[in-house]
Amino acid sequence: MKRDEVYYQAMLARDVRFDGKFFVGVKTTGIYCRPICPARPKRENIEFFSNRLEAERAGYRPCLRCRPESAPRSPAWIGKSSVVQRAVKMLHHHDVLEFNEDKFADKFGITARHLRRLFQEEIGKTPKQLAFANRLNLARQLLAESDMPVSQVVFASGFNSIRRFNDAFKDRFKRNPSQIRRTKTRGDGLTLALPYRPPYDFASVLRFYRNHSLGQLESYTDTTFSRLVHFKNQTGRIEVANDEPHSRLLLTIEHPNPEFVHTAVSRVREMFDLNSDPILIANALETDAKVKILLKKFPGVRLPSGWDPFETAVGTILGQLVSVERGRALVNDLIEMIGEEIEYAGQRIKLFPTPQALAAANLTALKSTGARKETLKRFAQALLDGTISLDPTQDVEEFSKSIMALKGIGKWTADYMALRVLRHTDAFPETDLILARVLKSHHPKHTLEKLRPWRGYAAALFWREYAEQLTRRKK
Repeated sequence: MKRDEVYYQAMLARDVRFDGKFFVGVKTTGIYCRPICPARPKRENIEFFSNRLEAERAGYRPCLRCRPESAPRSPAWIGKSSVVQRAVKMLHHHDVLEFNEDKFADKFGITARHLRRLFQEEIGKTPKQLAFANRLNLARQLLAESDMPVSQVVFASGFNSIRRFNDAFKDRFKRNPSQIRRTKTRGDGLTLALPYRPPYDFASVLRFYRNHSLGQLESYTDTTFSRLVHFKNQTGRIEVANDEPHSRLLLTIEHPNPEFVHTAVSRVREMFDLNSDPILIANALETDAKVKILLKKFPGVRLPSGWDPFETAVGTILGQLVSVERGRALVNDLIEMIGEEIEYAGQRIKLFPTPQALAAANLTALKSTGARKETLKRFAQALLDGTISLDPTQDVEEFSKSIMALKGIGKWTADYMALRVLRHTDAFPETDLILARVLKSHHPKHTLEKLRPWRGYAAALFWREYAEQLTRRKK
């Protein structure tokens, strides 16, 4: 079956597994839609695009009903070269609302002019244009899903001028902001919908975060994740719940600074792995018959990470050669020892320590080995010196070399950080106790090569299947 016919059948079925993987341009109206849009145009009046930028270059404007800019992002269209792929990922990160082309290009060791040329060839827009479009997309989501005042929407989406925002918004969406606004009932906080492609094993992700919870900063129910957040010297909270019937997470944000909205959305998308493409991953992993069985047993596997890369990295170091429970206890002890105390909702709460606090701290009372405590301090100082970086878009091999150059950090820690901190989908900590036993007894190591670039998801499946039974057998 030809590609367009597959797309057409998926559109007729409103198959949410294809959401964000292609878009539908309607010639008679000049708009483009997600495949899950309720609209049903005639076959002869539509054409298909691999991504929304192709549709906009062809002259189509985004649909007001299905809002194609809010679809899950697909890893299939983010460029061919590694530089463009890394740059596109970084453009969705929380710190690029204030965009500078020269500084952005410096991160990849090339000039802004060369990066613009690569983007034009592979994406069809410059990095600045793509960053600008991302800000407008966030603004439209806030207008459509919340009752946040327009003046706050302007600043939350990174604009400093209401007039400039109005002009840019009308130019992109062919509507004024007031025409997008929908009536909302004001509740506690701001709630936004973050779609994903099903299946999604939310319970496993929630269980992972509960097992690695951070003191009083995080709390859980059977169906929700809550977290206190400190942003620009102000404290608030977020809550994440799964709306499975509509294939989306509901993110509730309570924070006095509207600029935090962009940070919250980007971090939650990353920590809950919302851009994962189950079909694309399954096509690779199913080449191994045993892994295929695990995929059917645990549909919707995701790669959890953490709210903050530094927190996750510190937890990884403290978790070396100890149980999950012991590692969690050490992290919580560290927070109590040197975390800054704040007051929130009438309670005194300790924040996670900063790299500066950790580098300068006296860790004598921490019930870990002297070598590991020194490793923690060296790690924090290396971050401050710029010797190492936790930037998720950096080259993974270079990261591994730099992190293992620190005394006390070996291959397991480097590989685990690549998986959890950098969110590298192909990272596989093969020296991990559970994974090493799996490779020896159940899955030969040579089969891993067939699973690239999704070996991280294979690791998640192995942990899910074998961790409990192998641990029980060891006991």
